Amino acid sequence: MSMKTASSFRFTTGVLGYPLFFVLLVWLVFWADFRFGLHLSELGIYPRKLEGLIGVIFSPFVHGSLDHVYHNSIPLLVLSMALFYFYRPVAWKIVVGGILLSGFMTWCIGSSAYHIGASGLIYVLLSFLLFKGLLSKHYRLIALSLVVVFLYGGMIWYIFPVKEKMSWEGHFSGFVVGILFSLRFKSSIAKPIKYAWEEADFDASEDPFLQQFDEDGNFIESSKFEKDSNPQIHYSFKEEE
Repeated sequence: MSMKTASSFRFTTGVLGYPLFFVLLVWLVFWADFRFGLHLSELGIYPRKLEGLIGVIFSPFVHGSLDHVYHNSIPLLVLSMALFYFYRPVAWKIVVGGILLSGFMTWCIGSSAYHIGASGLIYVLLSFLLFKGLLSKHYRLIALSLVVVFLYGGMIWYIFPVKEKMSWEGHFSGFVVGILFSLRFKSSIAKPIKYAWEEADFDASEDPFLQQFDEDGNFIESSKFEKDSNPQIHYSFKEEE
């Protein structure tokens, strides 16, 4: 593995720290909302109204019930940790850009109601990790894609209007934005290992390993003694005292 690839997958305090801080902040906002009756749901996205644009920024932090915040917390933590570990150079661009673009798209296509919750960002992460891993052709990132499908593949159904009082528009927006990000971000992503024999200018006749085989693929036995007809042998003697 090249040094560049090895450095792409490196555990830092941010891999755990940033996602954990974000989840704790979500819970803190939820507690303050219900403890003091702040009615923060009005900071959600209200589609096609100018004042509803404020929710593009604040809606991921606002949740309507304990069940809502609980079910968003675990996938948000797991997927964001995967993002910061495997895609560290572009992680913040995905998070910030995902919040803004998925939120704005929800504002454009959503139904006339307040849309709140971090599920839009969760679907950005889900979609990005899934499709970017497959497009990268790197075995570790492909494995991550399969893990994401195994853990959260069932969530894909909720990008459609299959459940009442659920913002499927936010899920759909996040999913689409994640796909776009997987196509957009190409640099700073770990590249698959490319061997010498995969290069266009590879010459098999100059490869030391392949030189050990004949045209029929049979191994050619050779040794330094066969190459040198007059080998020199040196002896060292030590007299007994």
